[in-house]
Amino acid sequence: MDIKTATAIRRLRLVSAPEAVSFLLLLVCSVLKRTTDFNAVPVMGMVHGVLFILYVLFWADAWNRTKWGAKTAALYFVLSVLPTGGFFAERKLRRESEDALIASRARQEQQGAVKA
Repeated sequence: MDIKTATAIRRLRLVSAPEAVSFLLLLVCSVLKRTTDFNAVPVMGMVHGVLFILYVLFWADAWNRTKWGAKTAALYFVLSVLPTGGFFAERKLRRESEDALIASRARQEQQGAVKA
């Protein structure tokens, strides 16, 4: 995996959890707006909107760079619209990054053994 692909996945990972937290906070604010005089929906809506747009932009970049199949790309997109999906996306992306790093190191060791 080249550095640009790893960076694209890392950016998507970094925005996944905050996007999920903002979604949950927006849901809580929506309930509070209906049940109390507390109205933080405009602020949380904007925060969540910005994080969601970043998620979609980073998702598109990661999809382009990693050459995910349609099924994998759709999974990561669907996870972005589920209230806790960002947490699952972050965990899955972390595993994918770690697996790619292990495979890269194994290839380097194999090439080093062949040259020796």
